[in-house]
Amino acid sequence: MKAMFIAYNQAYNEEIVDLLAAHGQRGFTRWENVEGKGGFNGIPRFGNHAWPEMNHALLVMLKDEKVAPLLEALKAKDEEAPDLGLRAFVWGIDCFY
Repeated sequence: MKAMFIAYNQAYNEEIVDLLAAHGQRGFTRWENVEGKGGFNGIPRFGNHAWPEMNHALLVMLKDEKVAPLLEALKAKDEEAPDLGLRAFVWGIDCFY
């Protein structure tokens, strides 16, 4: 089992949730109004007068075999829309109930 954290521009929320559904991923936890700035070339998103946009973040639990196809689809979406500012991180889950 893996956990995937996905951060992205809030304007793309519907597209990202639809992409999860297209990959058979029903469950997720979403945080809205997440502030941040990309480490490479990302635009700050602080929800203030200077940087008014905000991010959303998702936490998704996946079976191991679903990780690579979903990461590939997220990467393709990010390359298609660079202003999306999408980043995804994956780590192992040792146990759950």
